[in-house]
Amino acid sequence: MASSTGRRRVRVALLDESALLLDSLAERLGRRGSGLTVTVTATDWAGLVDGDGFEADVAVLSLHLDDGIPIGTKVRALRSAGCSSVVISRRADSGSANSAIAAGALAFVPMTEGAEELVTAIRSAARGEQHLPASVGELLADYRAVPDAGLGRQEQRALTLYAGGRSIKEVAVAMDTTEETVKSYIKRARRKFREVGVDLGTRVLVRRHAIREGWIASE
Repeated sequence: MASSTGRRRVRVALLDESALLLDSLAERLGRRGSGLTVTVTATDWAGLVDGDGFEADVAVLSLHLDDGIPIGTKVRALRSAGCSSVVISRRADSGSANSAIAAGALAFVPMTEGAEELVTAIRSAARGEQHLPASVGELLADYRAVPDAGLGRQEQRALTLYAGGRSIKEVAVAMDTTEETVKSYIKRARRKFREVGVDLGTRVLVRRHAIREGWIASE
């Protein structure tokens, strides 16, 4: 998709749980001279990708949606559809930035940055180029990444939901499975992390790790 963006406006999809923020972003990004056209806005993942005729060159994704779907899953799904990703976050910390870039996003833009920074990130992503604000580059330079534990998609989702404060029963309901299956996912995830030197043996440690890696918000 990106190869044709020089001849037309870049098509942008927006995902955030706040309808007010979506309206504001759509208005700012669609201003004359931006070279951008907002084609899709959604407050949840299903609303973004399940509609007919999803067409976007770049998707702007809020990092901390309370849906239990890892950012990497979203970025990979969009990439398979020919759409690049820019991640925005209310928090500017090394874990959030690293999790977004490690997942394959081409840009990470804290919401404390101005609209022009986001426009620049979207244009870069449409060309297949990475863009990081200077402040984010400094965060990543000081970040020591945890080795990849090789979690499966369901293991990752179960651990993320559990880290976010849900009980085993609530995680099972959210994942449409049994409590025993959820316990198995979490047990396997903990074992895989232990094998790469990360102790997630207690719920407190799971939550601390999830916040550090940007899976969940600290609030």
